[in-house]
Amino acid sequence: MIIKVLGEGCDKCRQLYENTQAAVAQLGLDAQVEKVEDLMEIVKLGVMTAPSLLVDGKLVVSGHAASTKSIVKLLGE
Repeated sequence: MIIKVLGEGCDKCRQLYENTQAAVAQLGLDAQVEKVEDLMEIVKLGVMTAPSLLVDGKLVVSGHAASTKSIVKLLGE
């Protein structure tokens, strides 16, 4: 599983990254969590709102820092 947290480094972006890491650890997933801060790379991925969360290329969170609990629910499905 490849998880990408997209955002240029704002507080919400950092919070989403931390919450995502906590959710992956809580679930014990074998997942690669990447932080994508380069604007050109974010645009190439087709995302226009930050922060955003992609799981295996699918946009699952956009425009807010989802809580760890929400991410656990998303990843557990």
